[in-house]
Amino acid sequence: MAAVVVGLAGATSGGAQVLAIGDDGAVATYAGAAVWSDAGVTPITQGVRGRAVVVAPAEVRRELAAAAAAQALDPALLEAVAWAESRFRHDALSPKGAAGVMQLMPGTARDLGVDRFDLTQNIAGGAAYLGGMMRRFGGNRSLALAAYNAGPGAVDRYGGVPPFAETQAYVAQILARVGAGSGGQE
Repeated sequence: MAAVVVGLAGATSGGAQVLAIGDDGAVATYAGAAVWSDAGVTPITQGVRGRAVVVAPAEVRRELAAAAAAQALDPALLEAVAWAESRFRHDALSPKGAAGVMQLMPGTARDLGVDRFDLTQNIAGGAAYLGGMMRRFGGNRSLALAAYNAGPGAVDRYGGVPPFAETQAYVAQILARVGAGSGGQE
């Protein structure tokens, strides 16, 4: 499933619907943020720590700009990662436990020494992690993004972007959003 993905703006109030057309021609419709993988599509649930947290996109963008500056990252790259991860939703919580705008896993947040449920710390932690991956992979955006998504071990194991459909689509989506084309250096 995921041969073709089409976004339909305005299909729902305040959002969009996504149609996935499978190889067999079957059509599925999804509304809201979701995680795409070989296993299918899993919606990102709302309610970090069981509470609704509404943060204005302007505030998220300010935090992203500050974190990008602190890590010497391209702000457009960090913003594209945040958009791909959560659509800037601070209340995003994945079924696997990734939380917040930058979708930090509990272990990653612990290793970074940040509270993943705090907006500023979540974004700072995600930026620090991405910055670390950029340094580890010599400034190669494709490899750093693949590591952010699938882990640096997977990138090392495959000697490049892993052959996972989710990771390949993730890297391509972010690079297209920042206008970097198919890869390259920062």
